[in-house]
Amino acid sequence: MDLTLLYKMSYGLYIVSSSSGDKKSGCIVNTVFQITAEPPSIAVSINKDNFTSELINESGKFVVSILTEDASTNLIGKFGFKSGRDIDKFKDVGYKIAGNNCPAVIEGTTVIIECEVVNQVDLFTHTLFLAKIINLETVGNGIPMTYDYYHKVRKGTASKNAPTYQAKVANIPIEKDVSKMSKYVCDICGYEYDPKTGDTEHGIPAGTAFEDISEDWVCPICGASKSSFSKITV
Repeated sequence: MDLTLLYKMSYGLYIVSSSSGDKKSGCIVNTVFQITAEPPSIAVSINKDNFTSELINESGKFVVSILTEDASTNLIGKFGFKSGRDIDKFKDVGYKIAGNNCPAVIEGTTVIIECEVVNQVDLFTHTLFLAKIINLETVGNGIPMTYDYYHKVRKGTASKNAPTYQAKVANIPIEKDVSKMSKYVCDICGYEYDPKTGDTEHGIPAGTAFEDISEDWVCPICGASKSSFSKITV
């Protein structure tokens, strides 16, 4: 069964954030959808191991930030591949305290949705939080990022806690680019460096071989060192 066909389903890319007491955190999710119009309500699926899930359970509230196509890879990497138990994800990130007292990421965001949990469903590794929308606010004018755009254009991958995560299958042939340069994959988050596109956001132009990148370059998604990359063999 080819699970990659599920990528054809329509998803967005969001940051869901919450707080409880002096604790706050947020994580990248792709499963957010409206379930009723009156009253307006949505559902959010979050891995039970995420610190954000713990805070939502404690506080019964959260904020959804709808990310835009130009959201930085650093922002996605911080909220998608690091834990709020270990770092302050909101340090050096544009955010504000929403009306429900949750931290709302406004950097790289078009709309924030303030929510109150009304019910939840246990779904194996994840919890589906059902919530009433208490406020909506436009905070930017960018184009909302779809999950398809994140994969195809931004070359992003899903974290192991994402509901759409799929472990990479070894020894699957991939098409080499015209220059015959090798692709490399981050052993930490699965980001693939493709010489055909480079990493222009961080000063690595298209056509640059991985071997020619400076040793102080880091993974644009999770911040892992260059030594954490492995050559993709075909």
